[in-house]
Amino acid sequence: MNLIADLLFFASALALGYAATLAVAFLPFFPLREVVVGGTLSEVTPTQIEYAARNAMTGNFLTVNLDAVRAAFEKLPWVRKAEVRRRWPNAIELEIEEHVAAARWKQADGAEARLVNREGEVFAAASNAELPFFVGPEGSAPLMLERYRELGPLLEPIGRQPRAVALSARQAWQVRLDDGVLLDLGRDQAKSRVNERLQRFTAAYRQATERLKARADVIDLRYPNGFAMRVARAGEGKR
Repeated sequence: MNLIADLLFFASALALGYAATLAVAFLPFFPLREVVVGGTLSEVTPTQIEYAARNAMTGNFLTVNLDAVRAAFEKLPWVRKAEVRRRWPNAIELEIEEHVAAARWKQADGAEARLVNREGEVFAAASNAELPFFVGPEGSAPLMLERYRELGPLLEPIGRQPRAVALSARQAWQVRLDDGVLLDLGRDQAKSRVNERLQRFTAAYRQATERLKARADVIDLRYPNGFAMRVARAGEGKR
């Protein structure tokens, strides 16, 4: 009888403790009153933060689901990563890492605007900044960003910069320069790498344009030992 009585007393104490915990957790003594945002944000607006907080922060200081709050903030267009934690006695601390746009991911079907960040990740957002265009198969953005970063130094000898980079499904490259010239780079090959062909072209570019006495609009660099320049002349088709 004593054992049964002890067990009943223990079970009653657990139930009472559980009920007391729930009661305290849902009392109005622990309301969430503040979201403290750390760091400086350039793209995410206070209005967006307020909207996400109002929709995700349910419950009080003790019961709020931090994973759900974090997920809500990471759905905002320019948020790459969010960290959320409690701050006693009534606040939530929020640290946001924003995307830094490196290029536009060009859409052929008119879908939502997408950008490529500095890590090569594609995300949905709009920007008024002047950015290069990437056009390529889904999943190729990291490779295209790497190629784009290689192109700048390679084009410095002729004073040009890449403005658009395209990669076909067959892994063939094209680059549009800031003066409108299209470079047809073709595919990387074991004996003829794209960067090597581009270096050969920039070394001979000025001499070639002086001999042509005209500005080329398309330059074909797919040849293993040279390149072809096509110019458009007034009243004639492109050659």
